[in-house]
Amino acid sequence: MRALIFDRPGEIRVADLPSPKPGPGEAVVDVRAASVCASDLRVYRGEKYALPGVVPGHEFAGQVSALGEGVDDLALGDCVAVYPIIACGGCGFCRRGLRNRCTSRRTLGYDANGGLAERVLLPATLVAQGHAVKLADMPSDAAWGRAALTEPTACVLNSLESCRFRAGASVAVLGAGPMGLLHVALARAMGAGPIVVAEPVASRRAMAAELGATAVCSGEPDELRAVVDDATGGDGCDIVIVSVGLDGLTETALQVAAKQSSVNLFAGFPPESSATIDVNDLHYREVSLTGTQNATPDQFRRTAALLPALSDVDRIVSHRFPLSQADQSYTSRSDPAVLKTAVYPDG
Repeated sequence: MRALIFDRPGEIRVADLPSPKPGPGEAVVDVRAASVCASDLRVYRGEKYALPGVVPGHEFAGQVSALGEGVDDLALGDCVAVYPIIACGGCGFCRRGLRNRCTSRRTLGYDANGGLAERVLLPATLVAQGHAVKLADMPSDAAWGRAALTEPTACVLNSLESCRFRAGASVAVLGAGPMGLLHVALARAMGAGPIVVAEPVASRRAMAAELGATAVCSGEPDELRAVVDDATGGDGCDIVIVSVGLDGLTETALQVAAKQSSVNLFAGFPPESSATIDVNDLHYREVSLTGTQNATPDQFRRTAALLPALSDVDRIVSHRFPLSQADQSYTSRSDPAVLKTAVYPDG
């Protein structure tokens, strides 16, 4: 089978690998669509670790094509979106349903082969934990493409819920890359009040406005504060999302946060990044500063059920590639006009 292989930072290639065959408790999924995450790009740049030689891809959906002995919850032909975390099931986080925080977790696309391939083997532990989430029949490539966005959209749901999202809440999103735009689309669908987006790239600002942002700006701090003041009557935003890992954005986010607001560092930052925070400002304004990574299995399942009604998320994928050109799904992202990229089977 064809697959994209991560050899080392800066080196990826499409090559042939043996097709996986399921052992007891395992399943094989024929991948119908996969998308490329900013975390994948950080691995490619050497900012985050993945196993050399691994097949990347933790955002994917497909059809079950082979089952190992003892698998009863899946059937051949089932359409599934795959929650990519292989959790231990026994640590304190797992027992609380927070498998994304498992102390010994492994993840498809980083520690085991992922979905940027024709087929992917789902380990027995992942299958037994119900992490292959069944979907309705997929009528088109577009439906498969949206299903592949279950994982990143679930991460956004975790982000908003961690910020105590409520209908009518004012939201600021710093950075309108693919994940920032997903925040805009989901917050709007969930009934947000004014949504302010800060983004230096004009085409991304335009997309944010199309997806439901009520005000956009280039992100220069004084301009952002003025736009937020105008949108909120000077109160600041109830929720501020830092969706790009740049030095200085944490401080900027806190400057536009309202009293009793939540600021979420959603993006991963380069190693050794830091911020200077006025702790008394957090204390007296009762601002919560948090970070989120991944999503829980429950959030993933709820997102899978919600996505068929969220057609706007399709627009966040700007470029699509056949598997034989999967390396371009990485290299093309250096162009700011490119948003999220997706990979489909050849033909």
